[in-house]
Amino acid sequence: MRLDHRHSIPDHLRGAVLALGNFDGFHRGHQQVVAEAVAWARSEGRPAIVATFDPHPVRHFAPDSPPFRLTTLDQRAELFAAAGADAMLVFHFGPELAAMTAQDFIADLLARRIGAAGVVTGEDFTFGKGRGGNIAMLASEGPAHGVAARAVSAVRDDGMIVSSSAIRDALKAGECEAATRLLTRPFAIRGSVQHGDKRGREIGFPTANLDMGPYLRPRYGIYAVTGRVLASGQRLAGAANLGIRPSFDPPKELLEPYFFDFSGDLYGQEIEVELIHFLRPEAKFTDMDALIAQMARDCDDARAILAKGVAA
Repeated sequence: MRLDHRHSIPDHLRGAVLALGNFDGFHRGHQQVVAEAVAWARSEGRPAIVATFDPHPVRHFAPDSPPFRLTTLDQRAELFAAAGADAMLVFHFGPELAAMTAQDFIADLLARRIGAAGVVTGEDFTFGKGRGGNIAMLASEGPAHGVAARAVSAVRDDGMIVSSSAIRDALKAGECEAATRLLTRPFAIRGSVQHGDKRGREIGFPTANLDMGPYLRPRYGIYAVTGRVLASGQRLAGAANLGIRPSFDPPKELLEPYFFDFSGDLYGQEIEVELIHFLRPEAKFTDMDALIAQMARDCDDARAILAKGVAA
């Protein structure tokens, strides 16, 4: 179930334990926060709700920031449900929330509107106007409004704090395996397959083109990928170009997966493409024969990588 903070919370979900954060990417640290909230809720016979912000607060305060999302709302909803949440609560971040004091966030939003009995956050989570609230304030002021609070310590990977920023840095460097380790799954782009200029089909490599939309832009280049058709659940393997296609004019940013041994029609269908391994940077070729030969080598390399089970 998807809830909106601007609307009434159903009675059967009031008194819930709320996992509160942005949770973009739902990485290992986020998973620990949600696991604590779910365990707390189950121990007291309460519902468990995971709250997230959309748009991300950065979009309000810095609207011209380049795309940086690691997950869409739909992806987060599925991940939260798989982690045991009974519902996802979306805080629609705009002028109202930006102007709300930390005290009002606790008393008016968490207690009165949502009816939360408990809140779990990461120990560095802040909230309210000017980031005036933190876990210490929540723990000290929440009980007066019937809201208990717990904090979960940061999760570390080889001494480094697991964070969405670290994952973004890994992806921008083309380090898919590092991102996969921190996320506990490959970074995945979801979207509807759109019609392109059919260049790939003409040269024997038909692609399922996706707009990157609000997603972070990983390093431009060629990737070994896996895919999933959402309607059918069909799993696919392939190689993909992510970037602006420097061998073609005009440049156009796309994710273009070519799926091996697949001949169906994906136009208009929603698919999810996982980046498994970075093969090489984008390159401009002087003629089509050189491009086709390189694409064939890329596909061979991707098949070899995927055959090793890198995704696992």
